[in-house]
Amino acid sequence: MTLSEKSAYLKGLRDGLKLDTETSEGKLISAIIDMLSDVAENVSDLEDVVDCISDELDCIEEDLDDLDEYLSEEDDDFEDEDYEDEDDEDDEYDFGDEVIYEVKCPACGEVINIDEEMLDEGSTICPSCGEELEFDMEDENEVPED
Repeated sequence: MTLSEKSAYLKGLRDGLKLDTETSEGKLISAIIDMLSDVAENVSDLEDVVDCISDELDCIEEDLDDLDEYLSEEDDDFEDEDYEDEDDEDDEYDFGDEVIYEVKCPACGEVINIDEEMLDEGSTICPSCGEELEFDMEDENEVPED
């Protein structure tokens, strides 16, 4: 039995018992039954609203699933075509395990990146000021041979 049906039953019971609504108890019982009827009507209206909102949320969820599926397919296409080309290009410039050193030019203070090959050459030119930077790679702990 729904709340509306129970409320109608209580009203019918009140009318069938022929409660005297002139007495304090009769007024109280009648007011309680009327209030319960109003509450039952409001709850019924709220249930209708919740059902409508639930239906709308189901539609939105389906739309979002469709959109997610569409975007996932588009991302897969994008990754397959565009990223493969970029990965190939990146491999051309892969420096592997090469070590890069930062050296500060004593003349201008510019920080220069130096790789192992430049160190082996023993010197390089500062791109900012043109100062020649020399590198001495001899180990200080090494004992010179006679």
